[in-house]
Parts: sequence; structure tokens; C-alpha cells
Amino acid sequence: QVRLVESGGGLVQAGGSLRLSCAASGTIFGRNTMGWYRQAPGKQRGLVASITSAGTTTYADSVKGRFTISRDNAKNTVSLQMNSLKPEDTAVYYCNYHADWNDRDYWGQGTQVTVSS
Repeated sequence: QVRLVESGGGLVQAGGSLRLSCAASGTIFGRNTMGWYRQAPGKQRGLVASITSAGTTTYADSVKGRFTISRDNAKNTVSLQMNSLKPEDTAVYYCNYHADWNDRDYWGQGTQVTVSS
């Protein structure tokens, strides 16, 4: 079992910045991927960015050049630096942990990000 605790999020004006952080605890070992997904009202949850335990990153096209994902393997944390925020970035952001060894996904409780125009 893996527990994810998120922090950050909130309300910001368009063009501003926010930083999300997520700490994982529990059965953590082997190769894994940590990332952030988001879900806006009436839309499906989708990938924002992810990073493997080896450091390979993936970004949604809509956030490339604006968001940066990073992780600290020693502390089992992942962060998402979000710059040049747009109103369309408004959503609930969820931290995700994917364990390669059992092919399971774990989710945080979600944190609201609201970007005002």
C-alpha cells in the first residue's frame, strides 16, 4: 500500500505561478513513476506530467514549457512547478504513484488549482 499526501494549490491570477508537492509513504521500492493528473468539471482526468524513478519525464502538450516536474527519490517526493498559469489550467490536481512491480496505481486526495482571468 502507498499513501500520497499532497500540498500546494490554491487561487492565482493568470500568468502567476504555483507549486504542488506530493509525499509518498508505505511500500515503496523498485522502479516506479510519479506524476500529476488533473480533472476539470465535466472532463476526464488526464495526465499533466510524470517522471520515472530513472528521471524520464513526460508532459502533456498543453503544459510543455510552462510546467516542470521533479522528484527526490531519497525523500519519495514529487513536485510540479507551474508557471504562466492560464484559466484553462483550473482543475483538481491529483498525485499519482505507479508501481512497476505490481502494476498498480495509487492516488492522492486531490488539490484544487484555480486560475482567475
